[in-house]
Amino acid sequence: MSENEIDELRSRFAREAMALMERTGEEVSRARLAAELGVARARVDSVFPGDGDLFEAITAEWFAPKLRVMDEVMASDLPPPRKMYEFFARRFRLLEQNFRDDPATFNLYVEMGQRYFEYARSYIDLGDHYLCELIAEAQADGYLEGLEVDTAMSIINQMVNCYLQPYMIAMIDDRLTEEKLALIVGAIFGGLDARDGGARGTKDIRAA
Repeated sequence: MSENEIDELRSRFAREAMALMERTGEEVSRARLAAELGVARARVDSVFPGDGDLFEAITAEWFAPKLRVMDEVMASDLPPPRKMYEFFARRFRLLEQNFRDDPATFNLYVEMGQRYFEYARSYIDLGDHYLCELIAEAQADGYLEGLEVDTAMSIINQMVNCYLQPYMIAMIDDRLTEEKLALIVGAIFGGLDARDGGARGTKDIRAA
């Protein structure tokens, strides 16, 4: 098979594995996938030499819609505050819909993500890379003054963490809204900078 044919099979088999997971509520091995597809185990093994390769392909399919919306936002000419909001909100919208459509399967993916985190690492790193680009654009417009890009990225990720972490969405979904996220992004652009705002201005605590 050519590389293109292998890539097409990899994507198709991964989607079939995900559909099987949705039906059974369990992780899928290569042997189980071959049996369900009615194909020779050797055919599945030629596409996924190890079970890890199957899980990696499933991870790619899971992240594909999230990558598409990130790419759309990064290619837009929106002003920095709106662009950063869309960067987070569109992914949150997808994750929230995934959870509400099928909570059990969503939680299964969460558990898999924790066990096979190394397969998700590159997608998380790409998100951080894009966020750094957004921060640089914002700083060019006078926002986030005095902050190193990596520092700003770390702070912003902490502020919006619960909107992007699947396990947090599964835990507190009813308390997460796009309106609240918009307020968080507004606060980032309204006052996040390197100046000391007084929060660390005393060395001890005294009674009023």
